Amino acid sequence: MLLSEFYQIFGQMVFLAGASLIVLLLITLILGKILLKQDKLIFPRLLLFTIDLFYGPFKKFSEIIGLDEKIVDHIGVEVRNKVNQKQFEKIKPQDKLLILPHCLRSLDCEATLESSGLVCNHCKKCVIGVLKEKGEEMGYKVFIIPGSTFLQKIAEKNNFKAVLGVACYQDLNLSMMKLARFSPQGVVLSRDGCIKTKVDPKAVLEKMGYNSDKSTEDKSLSPVSSCNTDKPDKRAY
Repeated sequence: MLLSEFYQIFGQMVFLAGASLIVLLLITLILGKILLKQDKLIFPRLLLFTIDLFYGPFKKFSEIIGLDEKIVDHIGVEVRNKVNQKQFEKIKPQDKLLILPHCLRSLDCEATLESSGLVCNHCKKCVIGVLKEKGEEMGYKVFIIPGSTFLQKIAEKNNFKAVLGVACYQDLNLSMMKLARFSPQGVVLSRDGCIKTKVDPKAVLEKMGYNSDKSTEDKSLSPVSSCNTDKPDKRAY
């Protein structure tokens, strides 16, 4: 008798927990869509709590109800950018890292790979050299990395207070999640993939706080190959 009552109570608790989780995911999804469509951030702590704690189930839930699972990462990146923006801007460039993905490089890239990532030789065939040059002029420590393992090593070996990264939605969200205590900011690739990816260099420079002479066109922002001003994939979720 006691055993059957235990199973009954346990079953009710599991049902309530499952129902509560579904409600939480629905609320987070609604708030996230309001953020993406109307640029209104409501209950950011709730959004980040759900995304961080239930990341996998949230993506699966989005697929089940007919949405692209990328919406979870999209929401995550947008929330983190808004929440951390003011603190990021207060920190001096000398205390910031700029992390660029190696997939932005030209197919003719001759950069060598070392323990800290790619060593750019400023061949001007892609956007990496442009962003690295301007970032270092400002005081940023700039790294070009092929994967998250390099990011972990860089974070362990360098002293910094804030970080700006460029990546696809998923990599950016997960990296910002791991580096949450460093006021992370992110710029999404306008075309992702493994090679020949693209990013809007002006969006990166704006996040960096770079002040260029607006009266003249900075031609250095338009190298050959992977640099252009395509916008990220703003699909309707």
